[in-house]
Amino acid sequence: MATYDLTPRIGPSLDRHLVFPLLEFLQERQLYPDEQILKAKIELLNKTNMVDYAMDIHKSLYHTDDVPQDMVERRVEVVARLKALEDAAAPLVTFLQNPNAVQELRADKQYNLQMLNDRYQIGPDQIEALYQYAKFQFECGNYSGAADYLYQYRALCTNSERSLSALWGKLAAEILMQNWDIALEELNRLKEIIDSKSFSSPLNQVQSRIWLMHWSLFIFFNHDNGRTQIIDLFNQDKYLNAIQTSAPHLLRYLATAFIVNKRRRPQFKEFIKVIQQDQCSYKDPITEFLACVYVNYEFDGAQKKMKECEEVILNDPFLGKRVEEGNFSTVLLKDEFLENARLFIFETYCRIHQRIDMGVLFEKLNLNYEEGERWIVNLIRNSKLDAKIDSETGTVIMEPNRPNVYEQLIDYTKALQGRTYKLVGQLLEHAQAQPAR
Repeated sequence: MATYDLTPRIGPSLDRHLVFPLLEFLQERQLYPDEQILKAKIELLNKTNMVDYAMDIHKSLYHTDDVPQDMVERRVEVVARLKALEDAAAPLVTFLQNPNAVQELRADKQYNLQMLNDRYQIGPDQIEALYQYAKFQFECGNYSGAADYLYQYRALCTNSERSLSALWGKLAAEILMQNWDIALEELNRLKEIIDSKSFSSPLNQVQSRIWLMHWSLFIFFNHDNGRTQIIDLFNQDKYLNAIQTSAPHLLRYLATAFIVNKRRRPQFKEFIKVIQQDQCSYKDPITEFLACVYVNYEFDGAQKKMKECEEVILNDPFLGKRVEEGNFSTVLLKDEFLENARLFIFETYCRIHQRIDMGVLFEKLNLNYEEGERWIVNLIRNSKLDAKIDSETGTVIMEPNRPNVYEQLIDYTKALQGRTYKLVGQLLEHAQAQPAR
């Protein structure tokens, strides 16, 4: 279902190396002709130093053992440049590989720079060479080496802009090595800088937030706690505003996180309003499913969208991750999504009707009668549903749902606290923006 493939919209907000895993996924799912994917890979590789990989793809694409002369010449240039950068960074690399010497470093960067210059004759040129060497290693596909050198460079760098650039590179390297815990730490560090940094233009800050959210998709849909943390990040006012104005396609991932997250949050009601507002700027089966259930109460439409959602998940590089179980592979998120989507339909349907015909209900849930009856029995047994089954009439009878006063009070208090924080934040921003008198 290439119709709903977001790669063309997501790609421009990613480092080109981060696009490769997406192309690999699309190639595996055969959403596009193999030739088209291979050409896209070569186009990406032409602007990196991964020349050997580009040669291999060229051979596969054109079914030949020969490669163009410009690739051969490019490889010679890359090897020579790598050797030159390695030599330039060698004094500092040698120092960093010496455990006894590294112990002389302190938290004070100025002290470190002076000490390196006085004792080891290592100055700004060698530190800059380390950055260039790390960057070149990244472009060659050596992400492990690049991550190590960028980490060490940031410990010595006093230029905030260059340090920020190194942090982006470190984050990309950790993502590509699938070090999700470390990548999450770098992501949070980068978010803190973006939110606190003084940008030359508000648009630059918004753009940085958009890049951060796109890069975070790799982490959030692979990290154990990612589905909760994506809500924490994307649902913040500043980030949600950036999504609505510049990247509405990211609503797919926030919507999915809300649906599969077992802890239903108070923010969900507010998010439904966002879905309703943004239907003109972006929609896909996942956002349309929520609109059917919570905005339009179209349960037949929701049933149809559930089937389309399954295809969207299977063909999405972030949502369609496969897990091997013995001789089988399964997409865990798909199963969780469909289970919770049925529950969403059921809960909303039950709010409208007190006595429900099970045959009609199971049809709306895409379940046969036996599966549906077992599903409802499990819901009642697990205390997720306050109802009873009338087997003679084949109906589910809902118990009256009386609101819990204490829960309502807690919800209202939380909402008031959130609005207070938002108002205080806006006042502080306004005060800081005023020129000093």
